[in-house]
Amino acid sequence: MANWETIIVEREERVGLIMLNRPKALNALNSQVMNEVTAAAAEFDNDPGIGAIVLTGSEKAFAAGADIKEMADLSFADVFSSDFFAKWGEFAAVRTPTIAAVSGYALGGGCELAMMCDILIAADTAKFGQPEIKLGVLPGMGGSQRLTRAIGKAKAMDLILTGRNMDAEEAERAGLVSRIVPAADLLTEAKAVATTISQMSLSAARMAKEAVDRAFETTLTEGLLYERRLFHSAFATEDQTEGMRAFTEKRPPNFTHR
Repeated sequence: MANWETIIVEREERVGLIMLNRPKALNALNSQVMNEVTAAAAEFDNDPGIGAIVLTGSEKAFAAGADIKEMADLSFADVFSSDFFAKWGEFAAVRTPTIAAVSGYALGGGCELAMMCDILIAADTAKFGQPEIKLGVLPGMGGSQRLTRAIGKAKAMDLILTGRNMDAEEAERAGLVSRIVPAADLLTEAKAVATTISQMSLSAARMAKEAVDRAFETTLTEGLLYERRLFHSAFATEDQTEGMRAFTEKRPPNFTHR
C-alpha cells in the first residue's frame, strides 16, 4: 500500500477499508482526496483477495462536501479543461461491491460519494443533503442523477432546489439508505455486511452488481436479457459448480473466486 495523506487504508481478511481522514476540514473532498480514494479503491479492486470495500469517514462527518476553498477561484476554463470531478467516476466504476458507512454530515460531494457505493449504511446521526445551490452552483459529482434515481424526482427536486438536509430516518424512508444503525455500531455493522459479501463468490457478486446497475441504464426487456446472459455465464465458473454441489451435499461452499 502507498503512504496516504488524506485517507487511512486497512485490510481485514477479505474486506478493504478506506477511511477519509481530513478531520480539520470535516473530510472535505479536494483533489488529493479524490486521487487517493480512487487509487486505494483501484488497488483493492485489482486484488483477488478482496471481496468487498467499506468507505467511511469520521463520527462527525462522512464528508461535509467538496473543498470550496479549492474551487472558489477557478474559472470555467479551469474546470472545463480539467473535466473537474470526472476522476470520481473511477471510484463509481469499481467492480468489487462497495459499502458506504455514513455518520454525521454527508453533504454535497459527500452525499454524492456515498451514493456511488452499492450499499449505504447510515448511523442514526447521519445528515444528507445537496446544498450546492446555496453557493450559486448545482451538484457536479452525480447528485442530480443518482439522487433522482434513488429517491425520485419530487424528493430530489426538494433537496437540490432548497438545499435542505434530511436525517437518516427520512433518507431510509425515501430509499437512499439501506439500513440505519446506532452510531456506535456503524463501522461494526458495515464490516459485518462487507464480510458476508466478501465470503460469496467474487465473480457472482460482481455479476450481480452489474445486473442491478444495468437496471438504471436500459429498458426492462434489455435488462432481463442482460441478467439472463450473466446468469448463463455464471455456469462457466468453478464457483457455480462448487456452490450447487455444496448445496446438494448440505455443507458450506468453499468458493475459490474462479
